[in-house]
Amino acid sequence: MNFDIHRISAADLARLGVSQIAYIKPVTVNGTQAYAIHAADGTPMAVTETREVALAAIVQHEMLPTLVH
Repeated sequence: MNFDIHRISAADLARLGVSQIAYIKPVTVNGTQAYAIHAADGTPMAVTETREVALAAIVQHEMLPTLVH
């Protein structure tokens, strides 16, 4: 399959990595610090109590974790 990166649509560009990359964002839930896991497109996937658990969950699902500050 031939792929020309110069002809990729904005919609296709936005979908790149959605199923392979997840990011972790610190959040507050009911007054408690937590960590939200989101797909690359911003879709919420989970909330965990610790950053380490969030990282482990992403890796367990064969995705690449990225941190957002």
